[in-house]
Amino acid sequence: MALYGCGVRGAIFREFNGPITVEDLPDPAVPRDGVVIEIRASGLCRSDLFAWHGHDPDLGLPHVPGHELAGVVAEAGPGAARWAPGDRVTAPFCCGCGDCEQCHAGNEQICDHYYQPGFTHWGSFARYCAIPHADTNLAALPQDLSFEHGSILGCRMITAYRALIERARLSAGEWLAVHGCGGLGLSMVLIGSAVGARVVAIDIDDRALALASAMGAAATVAADPDNSRAAVAAVRDTTGGGAHVSVDALGNPEVAANSVQSLRKQGRHVQAGLLSARSTALPLATVVAKELEVIGTKGMSPRQYPALMDLIARTGIDLSLLVSRTMSLEDLPEAFETMAGFGASGVAVVTEF
Repeated sequence: MALYGCGVRGAIFREFNGPITVEDLPDPAVPRDGVVIEIRASGLCRSDLFAWHGHDPDLGLPHVPGHELAGVVAEAGPGAARWAPGDRVTAPFCCGCGDCEQCHAGNEQICDHYYQPGFTHWGSFARYCAIPHADTNLAALPQDLSFEHGSILGCRMITAYRALIERARLSAGEWLAVHGCGGLGLSMVLIGSAVGARVVAIDIDDRALALASAMGAAATVAADPDNSRAAVAAVRDTTGGGAHVSVDALGNPEVAANSVQSLRKQGRHVQAGLLSARSTALPLATVVAKELEVIGTKGMSPRQYPALMDLIARTGIDLSLLVSRTMSLEDLPEAFETMAGFGASGVAVVTEF
């Protein structure tokens, strides 16, 4: 492990939608109750585009993005009792303060004073990243789980796990419709298949649908962006009247409405994809007529990591199927542009800093 304090290489932007450059940056300060992590892997997520585009009001400039991370503790503050230098760790993208009503209830992901690396503070597309309240926010990374795979747990996989298992109560044998098969949607396919659900994957990209099939989807639907009703009808036909659980994993008003329309009576719609602040019109008449549930979800508490890791180990979930490429920090600006143009499938992970 490199000694903390020898300099930080990181990706930074100084204006929204402006150039992303890789530069020498100041060392992050060690929080009194937190740690500084030497980042060994950090995944690129569509939420990072929201940061770059300036859609997050908590974000200030200049900014270092990145929120899917895994690495080793480089230095721990005096108030971080559970962690020491050299520990292999990861963390969820939305961290808690450990002392509010939500944190005491085990809901750190909706902490009243949340901390988000890559959004409220500088993130993990740098050699070092600081995480406060370490005893609340860190999760141990098993020795048999690589840093590359550990990093992609921190947003997509934890969001998928909690959305389907904790929030939507997905059961074996139920039909799950996943609208949008980017990194989050493919994670939904993996989790749904692992627990015995029958998954139908919907996307406009044939590559994404091929990945969904490889990950266990029972059926795929090629969506037509000019005829959304055709995709809804195909899902309803495939599932024998509609899915039990349907997810907008992209974050798009039309996709969210399609997800609701894809449900059978008393089905559950989960909004997992990040939407902009503008209002989204859901077909509420359908919600009422079919007694549907509309469920929001946002990340997961670190306390639930052991259950997710147990599911991965017990069912043999192959996280390598999610990783489309590994890259160096210098490749990140180009990868942002590719993602912005919907030119990539799967998950790109920075592993060289």
